[in-house]
Amino acid sequence: MQGDTADRILEAAHSLLADRGYSAFSYADIAEMVKIRKPSIHHHFPTKEILVTAVLKQHRNKLGAALSDLTQRVDSPLKRLEAYVLYWEKCIRDKTEPICIAALLGAELPTLPEEVTLEVKRYFRELKVWVQETMEEGRSKGIVRLEQSASTEADTFIALINGAMVSARTYGTSKVYTSVMQGALRRLAAQL
Repeated sequence: MQGDTADRILEAAHSLLADRGYSAFSYADIAEMVKIRKPSIHHHFPTKEILVTAVLKQHRNKLGAALSDLTQRVDSPLKRLEAYVLYWEKCIRDKTEPICIAALLGAELPTLPEEVTLEVKRYFRELKVWVQETMEEGRSKGIVRLEQSASTEADTFIALINGAMVSARTYGTSKVYTSVMQGALRRLAAQL
């Protein structure tokens, strides 16, 4: 039961982070969602910094597993990038995860505790490595066109995804995300 309670706390915190950001949720909000008392949350996660760091680690681990799976299952590097884009499109459209919490917290870095900041940066670094390696592989196979270095193109791609998520949230529709990211994928596709 203790593991189940901790998992439910992490899930609630993840949801609240996506909805409100770091500063706008409290242990009282989690207690209400999970139907437990605040001391139970403190038992598992003594501070908000520890809790949010754990949520981000879990988010990063899921990202790593998903990217590894994509790399194993999808031979085409361009199709892998497309699958990543489509994953977030579905999350935004279905409102299952309206924004990547690492992207959202990235905007809050100046006000975040050090451990949370470090975990956000780890997430971005791991995503960039995968995007960059995928782009380099696509370029070597002649199916991805890069106008700049793979490092710069990976940063651009990630910035477009995160910016398109924010725009989708602002406009209240996934259509803006879809439009921006379809354009980004078309730009990357080499003319065969």
